[in-house]
Amino acid sequence: MTEEPFIVFAANAFALLGLRALFFLVKGLLDRLVYLSTGLALILAFIGVKLILHWAHEDIDPAVPEISTPVSLGVIVVVLVVVTVASLLKTRKDPTAKAHPGSLKASKKKEREASS
Repeated sequence: MTEEPFIVFAANAFALLGLRALFFLVKGLLDRLVYLSTGLALILAFIGVKLILHWAHEDIDPAVPEISTPVSLGVIVVVLVVVTVASLLKTRKDPTAKAHPGSLKASKKKEREASS
């Protein structure tokens, strides 16, 4: 796009600032979205499969199917919507349920305190 060092540096700096703010937003949402880590793990696994299929299509055999960008976007949106709805239903039914980062299940507050 550009070889101007200032523009490249400024764009990267603003991107990092945005990611930092996004991290704190996701960290705050993690209390309500108890299945968010599971959904993100599914999305990362899907992207990994998509990359492997793309590599196989390009380097091994063109007969290997590729996953198109609209399908990828659809899968990501569907996973995020399902995870959000499931999380909100879970926290509405059981307000003590909290996300446990690194785990695939929601835990109750008392269980988390006992394990600490």
